[in-house]
Amino acid sequence: MQNKIYKWGIIGCGSVTELKSGPAYQKTAGFELHAVMRRDIEKAEDYAKRHGVPKFYGDADALINDPEINAIYIATPPDMHKFYALKVAEADKVCCIEKPMAPTFEECAEINAIFEKKNLPLFVAYYRRSLPRFKQVKKWLQENKIGNVRHINWHLSKPANDMDISKKYNWRTDIEIAYGGYFDDLASHGIDLFVHLLGNIKTAQGIAVNQQNLYTSKDAVVGSWLHESGVTGSGSWNFGAEKREDVVEIYGDEGKITFSVFNEVPIVLQNGSEEEKKTIENPPNIQLYHVENMKIHLQENSKHPSTGKTAMHTSWVLDRLLGK
Repeated sequence: MQNKIYKWGIIGCGSVTELKSGPAYQKTAGFELHAVMRRDIEKAEDYAKRHGVPKFYGDADALINDPEINAIYIATPPDMHKFYALKVAEADKVCCIEKPMAPTFEECAEINAIFEKKNLPLFVAYYRRSLPRFKQVKKWLQENKIGNVRHINWHLSKPANDMDISKKYNWRTDIEIAYGGYFDDLASHGIDLFVHLLGNIKTAQGIAVNQQNLYTSKDAVVGSWLHESGVTGSGSWNFGAEKREDVVEIYGDEGKITFSVFNEVPIVLQNGSEEEKKTIENPPNIQLYHVENMKIHLQENSKHPSTGKTAMHTSWVLDRLLGK
């Protein structure tokens, strides 16, 4: 498998693929971005021309069944992830699904089961597991820089944006697609990262409400959880607050680590009177290391940090925090 070239096709070449992910497939040795698909074929053609992609489609089945394509990245809204993932599995092709893996844990479990049954690699784009800044946080934890970890807390808030206030349609706040609204889109990144840093979660509970009545999805969530290791966790996510805040604190019996899930601020280690700050920038194509790790997994038999199995567990936690 070391010399195999993986020719990728993207289903749903929208905004997330312009800078965050699409170019990463072109920059990774052993990968080629060979085709893109969008229901509006003119937009698919425009994307292909601007990014130098050889093929474009207006029909997903045509891309999935293209004999030159042997790996597919599903970057549609999450309500279509299962629909396309099962087609990719039927075609016996490698798959990466944009996060969240699906709107519910049950759908995630169904997707993962079919890929496991067919022994097909399945990845999910929880790319923060591969970013250097969070690998540094994990390194500090592994080195016991804050002693025994006791608790993790995350607060994330932001004001309603212009689209929210105008009440224009946005799939991210449509309860039929994203029950938790921005929580599904944003909090999923953090919860998945915490599992990566501190291990699986065995219990979780929460309350989700709609305080603003600007859209149908929930806009405020509070929750708590317990990692299998005994570390406790708590979080609050509010998408109608005065300002944006994003602060994670991991408490140990000898110190504390503070960082942001989304903001590129320094990560801070405090131990007694000593403090260490590290500024580690993200790559311009933020999914680059995630994509490179897929190549390593496929060609060098090294386990990728974000698979269908890990993403399924994250969805299980998210459902419970939402009170489902």
